[in-house]
Amino acid sequence: MAIRVLIADDQEMVRAGFRAIIDAQPDMEVVADAPDGVVAVSEARRLKPDVCLFDIRMPRLDGLEATRTLLAGANGTGPRIVVVTTFDTDEYVYGALRSGATGFLLKDSGPTLLVEAVRAAAGGESLISPSVTVRLLERLTEPVPEGPKASHVLTERELDVVELVARGKTNAEIAETLFVSVSTVKTHLEAVRAKLGVRNRVGIAAWAWEHGVVG
Repeated sequence: MAIRVLIADDQEMVRAGFRAIIDAQPDMEVVADAPDGVVAVSEARRLKPDVCLFDIRMPRLDGLEATRTLLAGANGTGPRIVVVTTFDTDEYVYGALRSGATGFLLKDSGPTLLVEAVRAAAGGESLISPSVTVRLLERLTEPVPEGPKASHVLTERELDVVELVARGKTNAEIAETLFVSVSTVKTHLEAVRAKLGVRNRVGIAAWAWEHGVVG
């Protein structure tokens, strides 16, 4: 079954370009595109796409608010949202991920990374432009001054998995590093997500940096 994608951007040329790239993939199809956040939310609720590509700066409702609106109360059942923007700004990146976006991609990343981001999101993984990943987490996650230590919240093996997630490793890479199966990694990640109360692996990575799991 094809990955169903919704594109939201206020520039018609960008929407057309993304549509051409995605529709050219044998396992993807664009089900709708929207010129602003209000239309994007409405169409997403109506069509229930697998993945949404949201620009940040859009009329009426920006990409961050559209993301929060769609995912509020969704409990993991909402669409996967990848923010695709021109602006490599820390506040935007962090705001997008904290709002529940699965990935963050710069528009100049190229077609290959765009397609990879859609596939990653559809598979429950996250893809963030390499230029912002480590910088984002190092600069914008502040240590938690009080509260339980990470070792009191997660098991030793869960902490191993979380550290590798925070370093940007895929499930396959984590499995290879820890000499376990990919399904075991997924089981650990689901347990971690439930314990921490976060939406996705990006939230797990942010928690790891905040709690000193990654130095």
